Amino acid sequence: MKLGDISVGYLYSLIDTVQQLGKDPRVLLDRFGLSAQLLGTSQARISIPRFMRLGNAAIRYTGNPAVGLLMGLHSQPSHLGLAGVAAQCAPSLGAAFATLVRYERLSSQNYRGHSSINAPAVSFYSISPYNAFNLFVVDSALSSRAHLGRQLTAGKAQLREVHIEFPAPDYVGEYERVFQCPVLFGQQQNQLIWQTGSLELALVQSAPATFSHLTQLCDEQLAQLDRHRRLREKVEEIVSPQLHRKLPTLTEVARTLGQPSWTLRRRLKLEDNTRFQDIIDDTRRDLAVSYIRDTELALGEIAFLLGFSSPEAFQRAFKRWTGNPPGTFRRQQRQANSDNH
Repeated sequence: MKLGDISVGYLYSLIDTVQQLGKDPRVLLDRFGLSAQLLGTSQARISIPRFMRLGNAAIRYTGNPAVGLLMGLHSQPSHLGLAGVAAQCAPSLGAAFATLVRYERLSSQNYRGHSSINAPAVSFYSISPYNAFNLFVVDSALSSRAHLGRQLTAGKAQLREVHIEFPAPDYVGEYERVFQCPVLFGQQQNQLIWQTGSLELALVQSAPATFSHLTQLCDEQLAQLDRHRRLREKVEEIVSPQLHRKLPTLTEVARTLGQPSWTLRRRLKLEDNTRFQDIIDDTRRDLAVSYIRDTELALGEIAFLLGFSSPEAFQRAFKRWTGNPPGTFRRQQRQANSDNH
């Protein structure tokens, strides 16, 4: 299990941003093994940790901490694949965002959560705790949605406020320039709140017949994706975002999947010869390894995210899983990465 992955289409706006800032994006792409062939491959994806490392490297390379905000200004509906093109043909801006939410898994899979829409708010899920390593992810997600709203309505859609979970960073002055509205930090959610009537606006490229055809294709792709997902993966997707609140129970997960708990228990045994508690343990282990290896999160933050009672309890579990304390494991991984470059 991984933190998740995203379509290589998300990299197109990053490439344009780096180029606009006067740097050669090929330097970054080569460093991260991102070939032109991969960037042009249908349904190709990269892991979210790899995307986060790439974004962080782009910030250091360009010397501009607002890379994520600038990425949003370079985003296009087509970067989001079939769902993005379908959204472009929707009857209204609200329908466009609802389309992107409904088919988000066609271009990204994140075990931390998924986007949502509750008019007049369009929300991006939490990836807390925040540090310099992951701020650009929220920046780019919110900025791209704001840019999309204006682009699809020829500038008619306007934001009332932008809410961001993390505290105001050093480049705070860039936010209101990009969003053109008040930006509030330290909020409960990452979300765009649109002016009254903005989500009801018709789109300049609205095409009902094309929209119907494209959403049918999206439904087919989503169904195909679900057919290839094992029950265990579906359980992991439900479990992972809840770990930092409380360990979910078998009954709660079964209810989310629309089946009795005894059915879920039996199906897991038949499909994977596994127990629900094994999935909880394996999910915590795999996420722990990914957090230690792929992020800069402090051990206390990781312990919280995985639902451990204390950093000490997390460290004992990690050593049991890998044979090494988390600090030693992280140093070994960094040394291995350094030797490979």
